Amino acid sequence: MDIAIITGGSKGIGRALVNHYVSEKYKVFSLSRSHEKFDDFTQVSVDLTDISTAEHIFEDVLDQIKELDVTSLTLINNAGRLGDIKHLENLRPEDISKSFQLNVTSAFVLSSLFIEFGKAYSCSKKILNISSGAASSAYAGWSVYCASKAAIDMLTSTIAIEQKNKENPVHSFGIRPGVVDTEMQTQIRSTDAEDFENVDKFKELKKNDQLYKPEFVAQRIFDILNSDQMKSGETIDLRE
Repeated sequence: MDIAIITGGSKGIGRALVNHYVSEKYKVFSLSRSHEKFDDFTQVSVDLTDISTAEHIFEDVLDQIKELDVTSLTLINNAGRLGDIKHLENLRPEDISKSFQLNVTSAFVLSSLFIEFGKAYSCSKKILNISSGAASSAYAGWSVYCASKAAIDMLTSTIAIEQKNKENPVHSFGIRPGVVDTEMQTQIRSTDAEDFENVDKFKELKKNDQLYKPEFVAQRIFDILNSDQMKSGETIDLRE
């Protein structure tokens, strides 16, 4: 049985990924704050900014997987937040902390647990980190988001280096999906130009119908991740 664990699976790219992996006959565990119940995948309600609780809930998911006949394991660290769009001196400490907890700390912790769990399996094991062009391009008002995505890119690279000489390695990959028509884009377009001077650029992208659909992104991610197009440790941009 092919297993996929997807964080932030209740909306946007995450929900599209859940739907696509289900359509590909994967056993899917979706981790998000949603309390909805579904017949075709397992929805696990968790606040990934509460790291201690998230750790225990993720361990429960892994315990469920132990009971299955596993043929492949995939963890997709997709959950993320833009946080307040403001210059650094105007950001609230609690908002900075929450963004790093979700965007960075949860991905580190879940990846660590996934790698340890995967030692018992000789099947294909992959970690995919959803990155962003903001990891390498600084935007005024996005200091936390840019920094957190840069950290995620380094996580992808470091896992690959640490795993390359293991007997049954976990392969790690990063994908920057481009500008996707999600709630995050709605938040960006509603920001005051004083806080985000590039807001008109994003409004133009929406106006000119230049946003990717989440479903298109999910299919591209699946196809790339299940081909030989990427090397472990690599992060690619879907727009290139």
